[in-house]
Amino acid sequence: MPAQQVPNDPLARERAHLSSSRSALRAMRADVEALDIKDVTANWVNAAVLERQIEDRITALADLAHTPLFFGRLDYLHAPGADRAEGGEGERFYIGRRHVHDADGDPMVIDWRAPVSQPFYRASKKEPMDVRTRRRFGYTGGELTAYEDEDLTDAAGEEQASKLLQTEIERPRVGPMRDIVATIQPEQDEIVRAGIGGTVCVQGAPGTGKTAVGLHRVAYLLYAHRERLARTGTLVIGPNRSFLHYIEQVLPALGELNVAQATVDDLVAHVEVRGEDAPAAARLKGDARMAEVLRRAVRSGVTMPDEAVVVVRGSRRWRVPAYEIEEMVRELLSNTSRYRDGRDFRYGAAREALPQRIAHAVLVRMEEAGEAPDDRVQDAVARNAAVKAAVKSLWPAVDPAKLVLRLLSDAEFLAEHADGVLTAGEQAEILWAKPARGVRSAKWSAADAVLIDEASDLVARTPSLGHVVLDEAQDLSPMQYRAVGRRCTTGSATILGDLAQGTTPWATPTWAEALTHLGKPDASVEELTQGFRVPREVIAYASRLLPAIAPGLTEATSVREAAGDFSVREVAAPARDEAVVAACREALTREGSTGLIAADARVAPLAEALRTAGLPFLAPGEETSADARLTLVPATLAKGLEYDYVVLDEPSEVVAGEPDERTGLRRLYVALTRAVSGLTVIHAEGLPGQLG
Repeated sequence: MPAQQVPNDPLARERAHLSSSRSALRAMRADVEALDIKDVTANWVNAAVLERQIEDRITALADLAHTPLFFGRLDYLHAPGADRAEGGEGERFYIGRRHVHDADGDPMVIDWRAPVSQPFYRASKKEPMDVRTRRRFGYTGGELTAYEDEDLTDAAGEEQASKLLQTEIERPRVGPMRDIVATIQPEQDEIVRAGIGGTVCVQGAPGTGKTAVGLHRVAYLLYAHRERLARTGTLVIGPNRSFLHYIEQVLPALGELNVAQATVDDLVAHVEVRGEDAPAAARLKGDARMAEVLRRAVRSGVTMPDEAVVVVRGSRRWRVPAYEIEEMVRELLSNTSRYRDGRDFRYGAAREALPQRIAHAVLVRMEEAGEAPDDRVQDAVARNAAVKAAVKSLWPAVDPAKLVLRLLSDAEFLAEHADGVLTAGEQAEILWAKPARGVRSAKWSAADAVLIDEASDLVARTPSLGHVVLDEAQDLSPMQYRAVGRRCTTGSATILGDLAQGTTPWATPTWAEALTHLGKPDASVEELTQGFRVPREVIAYASRLLPAIAPGLTEATSVREAAGDFSVREVAAPARDEAVVAACREALTREGSTGLIAADARVAPLAEALRTAGLPFLAPGEETSADARLTLVPATLAKGLEYDYVVLDEPSEVVAGEPDERTGLRRLYVALTRAVSGLTVIHAEGLPGQLG
């Protein structure tokens, strides 16, 4: 619709621009689809790569019907970069999830990550950033239905809360996590746009958007440093598969399709995990001291020579004395001892270097005798049987899994390398009661797999990525932090978590300690305390637990205007299941998703009660729909998930399901803060004393 047909209707003009932008996006996609590459590639490999890139581009240019192309508009006082003293008309930019241009290449929508878009998130009456007017748009089902203007030229005027922004924040959620690109706040934007050179740690209370901030930071870095990260790679690490499924649509909605996702267990999957450690053993295996035990064990097979190496070439015999070879071995050992400082050799690299050093010593003798050997001769000497036999004896190959198996099965071997590091009692705690007969028959635990990953890195350096996002980081052990840190030694990281939500026996006490284990001690730590999702009453109720679980943290506040629904209902024990079902049925009468969270031991009986009542339900990670909006969530899987309405079954059993009270109270804190619009607590037993 041409703009001149609706000169006095601003909303109609904006709808016309939306329609034109969608047409332009379709044209951009059609141009890519029409590309003919059969004569532009040298071979089938290049053709396959280019074809994949084109397919990704076509996917990224998809017009999602229920996702608005733009959500804001900036009217500048002056053209960006222009000499303001000369005056002149300012420019207008529509801000959206991706760039859209017309047939002449002029922008119709500006990517939210572009520098010119930054004032949409940061400009204020005190600092207008040369913006005259900021306009926000409201949508219903992809249709533009409203707009709201904010005049930033009136410095004396009061800042007014945006009704459209508040509506978007409080909009019910159904299905996976969605992007927050239209609602990013100034303090969040500072983290999102932080430079790629440094690591950022975000301590965020429930509902502060730390996960979304981390994902949008990845999208921003891919925009600002696309070529660099295309070479080095990016990775998002979450606590479990349900969580990864919940967040997996955020980056594609922003046009980023090639960001890998994994759990820590995926990273260290060198062996099949079939066993489970007792809490004490798991805590010890995750202790950073195990890195020193492993370092000693990896190097334990290295021995000093007691005889010379004699290399026969033709009619000549070349002799390298034992003392000279010992100097080589000791120097390589010294290099392998400087672990993680950037100059060290890994054990395997040193083993490959030793035959070359012996061969070099032979070449020196050849030159002294008047011969003129070249590099090919040195390589041939390095492959000589006598040299290979010497290296095999002096610097034996190490299989990481077999090494860890021996440590956990052989008390004498463990005692030798844990001496002064672990006490005798601690050594006994991690030893297997029944030694395995081999790597394949061993019942490895998740903590064992992390030890194997550490040993693997001691043998051969782990490749580093350009940027890693680690969510729910407070639950990692020191050894798990080291495993993640190995994946970004030459890159940067975004660390997301909440110390109050640490529910593992080894949960980190401080971010300074965690970042040291990660290998990023100089990372900046930012704290988000302003909540946007959890209702005030709910976060205030959950915060009663903070003095017991994380006394040093600032209590979160909520900017939500909607009061939300909150109730605590005490029922008789025989009627508890019936009351839970009734609360779920009540929640389902409202718009949005419902999560029933319960102690793991209560999941089976509640599932049966829901089936009997005829209420369909899903497991965590399964996508909600109009027919199934209720998810039954074990408390141990609730972390990171959000639901419009939460029914929490028996808080005292959530606490009792953990090995100690503090961990149990942290698990309860997590469960209480999953609600976005309303929380109903059902209990027959007494509530934990901290809740009053």
